Order: sequence, then C-alpha cells, then structure tokens
Amino acid sequence: MEHLDAALLRLHVLLLTVAAPRERDERGDVPGWVLVTVMTAGLVMVIWRVADQQLAQMLNSALSKVQ
Repeated sequence: MEHLDAALLRLHVLLLTVAAPRERDERGDVPGWVLVTVMTAGLVMVIWRVADQQLAQMLNSALSKVQ
C-alpha cells in the first residue's frame, strides 16, 4: 500500500509540473506582424515588376481624365 501511495504522489507531482503554465521563451521567434510585413513587401515588389507598364498606363489614363 505504501508503494501505491508513493506512486500516486509521484504521478500527481508529475501531472502538476506538466500541466503548469510555462513562461515562453520568445527569443528567435519571429513575431507575426514582421512576417506579414515582409510578405506584403515581397508581393508588392513582384506585382510591381510584373505589371509596371500596365500600372503606369493606368495612372497616366486616370490623371489625364482628371484634368
């Protein structure tokens, strides 16, 4: 019976240490907003490179209609 009590006590302590909230070590973890910013900048660069002439024509057309 003593062995069972000791085993249950060890199991209880183990479960408490595993289930306890831990402090997160965020060193080296890229925050989500940095990732979103970098990906957005990359998409803008790709779209700009592919559609540079079309975007310039659209801008010139829009500006000429305003005047």
